[in-house]
Amino acid sequence: MTLVGGTQAEKVHCNKLFIMKMSNMHQTKPPKDEEDDEDEENESDSEDEEETKPVLECAAIRHSGCVDRIKVTKFADKYIAASWSEVGKVFVWDLTLPINAVNDHRVMMSYIQNSENPQPIFTFAGHLSEGFALEWSPLVSGMLATGDCKKNIHLWKPLEGGWHVDQRPYTGHTDSVEDIQWSPTEINVMASCSVDKTIRIWDIRASSNKACMLTRQNAHDSDVNVISWNKSEPFILSGGDDGKLRVWDLRKFPEGDPICTFKHHTAPITSVEWHPTDHSVFAASGADDQLTQWDLAVERDDVQEEGKELSPEILALPPQLLFIHQGQKEIKELHWHKQMPGVLISTAQSGFDVFRTLSV
Repeated sequence: MTLVGGTQAEKVHCNKLFIMKMSNMHQTKPPKDEEDDEDEENESDSEDEEETKPVLECAAIRHSGCVDRIKVTKFADKYIAASWSEVGKVFVWDLTLPINAVNDHRVMMSYIQNSENPQPIFTFAGHLSEGFALEWSPLVSGMLATGDCKKNIHLWKPLEGGWHVDQRPYTGHTDSVEDIQWSPTEINVMASCSVDKTIRIWDIRASSNKACMLTRQNAHDSDVNVISWNKSEPFILSGGDDGKLRVWDLRKFPEGDPICTFKHHTAPITSVEWHPTDHSVFAASGADDQLTQWDLAVERDDVQEEGKELSPEILALPPQLLFIHQGQKEIKELHWHKQMPGVLISTAQSGFDVFRTLSV
């Protein structure tokens, strides 16, 4: 699998983007039997371990400032990335060369020896501060929306040789815009969430000061950090500083209550994402160092085994909670792999985890 990430180093000039290719990944094995001490078997085990070690190829690009968020899309037959920087700028990068480098050893050698360092193909410095909200449209190639900590959202439209970024921001939020999601079915509709506790739905065909069509006040008890728009159902998933996960039915939005609220995480939610093909499944991560998998289609009767009593600890968990993944520190972001069904990757201070559960 190939992925893109960014660093948040203390020294501004030390930050980088990394294009990474992970290969030779294998299922984790159970611990060895301590009584198994035969030399031949041990030698065979060590050989097997060597053959099954994962391989990571990595190409770096220097980045001005910490990378607050990065998103990738395919545009004009190229993979490009947009990155939010702590210096208050949004950069767009052509990833062609570093992707070629991680896939071809000779290109990688040239990349390293010649100190190749791609420059941004476009830079927007019109935001009044840094930000975290950033999303490419899934329906209009090259269209981008970016939101900053000063409550403004700017719309990017692709032009020959670059982008036109509307200098008039979309206004409506009263505090930092934390996340943006485009509708998977309507090319002119996007959603945003904010520290002001609201989730807003926008129609970009309207003028920037009138584009906010629907507002859900007090969507969470505190900051709304992240949202995800279901690709096949009219649902938006949200996660907040209150540790709650909420699912909103857009047919009843904004007056209706969420169709479900889950309070399992004990710290702010840091990332949420619906499964790319299973409309009832989603994953979430929190500052409590947990990554959780959920399925809205599960009910209590589904997990009650015939003739077996469930423990009080199990009964205390929501039946929709399929799996809890632990072991990482400060999980920042998670994503389902679009080409590998059920595979999740998460990034944290302690590194990347790639796994697939039996639940999904």
